[in-house]
Amino acid sequence: MALDGQQPAPKMIAISSGKGGVGKSTVTANIAVAMVEAGLKVGIVDADIYGPSIPGILGIDAKKPAMTPEGQIVPAERHGIKVISMAMLTNDDSPAILRGPMVTKYLQSFVRQVDWRALDMLLLDLPPGTGDIQLTLAQAFPLTGAVVVSTPQDVSLKIARRGLRMMEQVSVPILGVIENMSGFTCPSCGTVTHIFHQGGGEAIAREIGVAFLGKVPLDPAVVDCGDEGVPLIKAASGSPAAAAYRQIAAALIGGDAMRSGIATPFRWTLADDTGKPAPVGVSADGPVDRLAALDEEAGTLRLRWTDGAEQTLGARDLRIACPCAKCRDEMTGARLLDPDTVPLDIRITRIWSVGNYALGLAFSDGHDTGIYTLKSLRAMPSTEMEDV
Repeated sequence: MALDGQQPAPKMIAISSGKGGVGKSTVTANIAVAMVEAGLKVGIVDADIYGPSIPGILGIDAKKPAMTPEGQIVPAERHGIKVISMAMLTNDDSPAILRGPMVTKYLQSFVRQVDWRALDMLLLDLPPGTGDIQLTLAQAFPLTGAVVVSTPQDVSLKIARRGLRMMEQVSVPILGVIENMSGFTCPSCGTVTHIFHQGGGEAIAREIGVAFLGKVPLDPAVVDCGDEGVPLIKAASGSPAAAAYRQIAAALIGGDAMRSGIATPFRWTLADDTGKPAPVGVSADGPVDRLAALDEEAGTLRLRWTDGAEQTLGARDLRIACPCAKCRDEMTGARLLDPDTVPLDIRITRIWSVGNYALGLAFSDGHDTGIYTLKSLRAMPSTEMEDV
């Protein structure tokens, strides 16, 4: 996705956590500074609509942003990082009292309607949990991957597992785990003492089969840094915590997090063949849950996967298999749609990507609310051409 419609898309990395209080925003801000030090152009979306903290950590004044003549939001900039946050749209005493649809609207505008210009990295500082905001971002944007932040305590590690599993379910690659507050840095001698458990983050990463990006010790200076709006990596450049942040940033910069498959997002209108994604190559060891090509012919959808497998799925079969709440009971999974009401000559009219993990399909009967996960499509049996 080109954020300004002209520049190539930046890598979009979600910084997430299962629970609050793990220092995720502090980690996000310091990683961003380390990436800027490495020569990258970096932006941060403060996606915690109800409790934004990135502007305070970076020392950005809470004032309404300017607009470009084209109607784009001009992000704030501090320490070489471009930032957009709800804190810039409300004053300190005004809570963001918003229902889910409005939260989604703000998130969409924070990514699509901000004048980011050329960026290499866009970090999304997510709120804790596995709710609307996480799902909206996973569905609406082609995330490069997610980083999960935890602390060494057992309760934090257990909840971090949920965050990892949630990202896996929506096919967002897990770039790694960060163990924050991993020991206490003595302000006098710099020695790191483990006052909590240690090694839990590394154990989870090993168990899940993802990278362990590093441990960040708790430094007393982080409190003053947060109050003064100067990230620790700048205020205490030679500290063990600063070294850990630079190591983590280097791992994220150098790691090849991009997954193979057709480029997303896309919106393909079949009537005029606009927006059709370009095919990509296949290999025997390619991911089984990524598409290499999409085609439509004679009422069938043809799928080619990156491991070389091919499928032909009938439009009527896909319509009957629609998983939306109108067609399937959300609790039991029982089919609500009567197959006899689906026309024999029904066709697919539009196809669009939903994050990295699903396709949306619109049909000639006007139905367009089904989200078909790539996993569910891969599991469907091919339709024999003579049956169509």
